Amino acid sequence: MKKLLFTLSALFITTTAFAWGLTGHRVVGHIAMDHLDKGVKKKILAALEGEDLAMTANWMDFIKSDPAYDTLKALHYCTIASVDDIDHHVHPDQGDVWQAIEKYLKEIQTQEYSVNEAFALKVIAHLIGDVHQPLHCGNGTDRGANDVKVTFFWEKSNLHRVWDSGMIDYWKMSYTEYSNWIMSSRNSEEIESWKNSTVKDWVRESVVYREQCYQTGNPERMGYRYIYDHSDLLHLRLAQAGVRLADALNKAYAAR
Repeated sequence: MKKLLFTLSALFITTTAFAWGLTGHRVVGHIAMDHLDKGVKKKILAALEGEDLAMTANWMDFIKSDPAYDTLKALHYCTIASVDDIDHHVHPDQGDVWQAIEKYLKEIQTQEYSVNEAFALKVIAHLIGDVHQPLHCGNGTDRGANDVKVTFFWEKSNLHRVWDSGMIDYWKMSYTEYSNWIMSSRNSEEIESWKNSTVKDWVRESVVYREQCYQTGNPERMGYRYIYDHSDLLHLRLAQAGVRLADALNKAYAAR
């Protein structure tokens, strides 16, 4: 029993240090499920053996402790110094989040899988969430703000973690409550405007938005004011990620 608790604790610590955290990725997956075409949803549920995108969206973080998946670690982020560098970006040899999303969406479209359909879906569900977190498109100087030490609601943390999970966990909602809340104020015109965009567009947005993330005020006293100033952006990126995940999968399956 002690061994099991240790394993689960270690897993929790590992996953909360990356991406949107458990709740955030489930929010993205849940929103996506609501925007899938009926036939596409059926195919996805079949490929995932009944699990939906909300339940599989955290898989890429769960398997980080398994050496067999070490080659996937670099796929959670990309490094781009400035907006001016996007058009000239060269994907590193180990790959990055931009390249990986395009690769696995193409696998869905062509049905030529490097592993299998379920694997591709799990990767896409996670990485489209990641690329919408502005600090996952890092500037190359501080490991996506992991090196930016802050005190958030009286606890030592770092800026990346605040965006991954700190601001989301502040609201104390389930992923379904959170999804419904942030989508309740979105109208159909706004949602449609997020579709028909490219991975490059998503990267560009994150590079632009990440500058706002660094507006911490006093990094030793971050809390309510930071939540107030940045929650709109946080919720926009979660909502966009969910809608775009569905849109990308709808298009990939339709092209088969």
